[in-house]
Amino acid sequence: MSLREALPKIQTELPGPKAKAVLDRRAQIMPPAIKSIYPLVMERAEGAMIEDPDGNVFLDWVGGVGVMNVGYTQPELVEAVREQAGKYFHSMMNITTNPLYIEYAEQIAAVAPVQGEKVKVMFANSGAEADENAVKIARSVTGRPNIIVFSGAFHGRTALTMTMTAKKAYSLGMGPFPDGIYRAEFPYLYRAPGGLEGDGAIKYYVNKLEEVFENATPPQYTAAIVFEPVQGEGGFVPAPLEWVKAVRALCDKHGILLVADEVQTGFSRSGRLFASDYYKEGGFAPDILTFAKSVAGGLPLSGVAASAEVMDKVTPGTIGGTYNGNALACASALAVLKKMQDEDYPAKARKIADTCMARFASWKEKYPVIGDVRGLGAMMGVEFIKAEDGAEAKTPDAALVGKIVASAWEKGLIIESAGTYGNVIRFLCPLCVTDAQLAAGLDIYEACIEEKS
Repeated sequence: MSLREALPKIQTELPGPKAKAVLDRRAQIMPPAIKSIYPLVMERAEGAMIEDPDGNVFLDWVGGVGVMNVGYTQPELVEAVREQAGKYFHSMMNITTNPLYIEYAEQIAAVAPVQGEKVKVMFANSGAEADENAVKIARSVTGRPNIIVFSGAFHGRTALTMTMTAKKAYSLGMGPFPDGIYRAEFPYLYRAPGGLEGDGAIKYYVNKLEEVFENATPPQYTAAIVFEPVQGEGGFVPAPLEWVKAVRALCDKHGILLVADEVQTGFSRSGRLFASDYYKEGGFAPDILTFAKSVAGGLPLSGVAASAEVMDKVTPGTIGGTYNGNALACASALAVLKKMQDEDYPAKARKIADTCMARFASWKEKYPVIGDVRGLGAMMGVEFIKAEDGAEAKTPDAALVGKIVASAWEKGLIIESAGTYGNVIRFLCPLCVTDAQLAAGLDIYEACIEEKS
């Protein structure tokens, strides 16, 4: 059986001797601030599976934190990169033109769910760069200085995007921070105050956003509102459609640009190519869309898409960069998009979601330690609470999550925590996972819950 079709298999202690030798070298040469959750060394990987140098095989439900939607080592990507590597690696787009940049930008423009008839696209290298460029574009176009972001947000680790990110563990000791960033409360419905639900909850969170206009940045000084369709680090919390619609209306009323950070939700993860496809269908698409992570199958590439009306107003010289739209990354990205469209990866995400959410929902009934299950498409989270405090208390249980994550690793399943309180287990498995692999992962996951709760 090929690695692509394999199931989890642990045959040595973890880490094994060969992996441990590499990890010892890592400890000597890398700063400890770059943390590693697992003592896992990759020897090779295919599909949704990773093999370490000691022959242990793991099912990956983290996928480089959302980078591997298409899966590891897909032959079409390997061939596309190999072919381009034989021509040239790099073209600096301010000096020469890489035709693959143009071809891929045209293809993204054709599918990007943003406001406007004609769409233009720029590329960068990381999600943080894409988000930072979106802010620069919004400020340049509107002539306004301020940006509104949300509780629970994660937008990156540059100076600006650290400021935009809510969790201060990601920016501890890094100040002073840039000015002009203000924060509203994100609609975390499971933890809505006073047990608010439905329209009442949506109204509450819209009012909290409007309070930012009153108390922090008046609308006429606000360039953009930036949000994640599903918060990643914040705990896999989906933005309710009615809330997004209401925020879109506020932006239209005040001339503010709405930015959807689809760094993690993009490229089939949500059950559509982009989560903003749901918004466009409802008539409330964002003005600017950012993307990264799974765009190029693991090569560094990110981008910003917006209408020509927006993009053409940006001050020349303020956006761009040396490696933006690297030729090898564009070659891989073209292969990723073709594969996702040809094989209907959004449908794969929806099928995976149906299987997992049915199982997760059954666990919620069975295990009092599970407080909430949620998500959009195959971007799902399970939130764990302290059962002894009662379901109404919703007390986060990060310690239990840590035990489940460690136990799953020992059984060959790679999962990871998320959330403001560290009590959510995220699901970001490659969408090429086989039915047998998915079933094996769910069985391991449940066994760990039974064992540790």
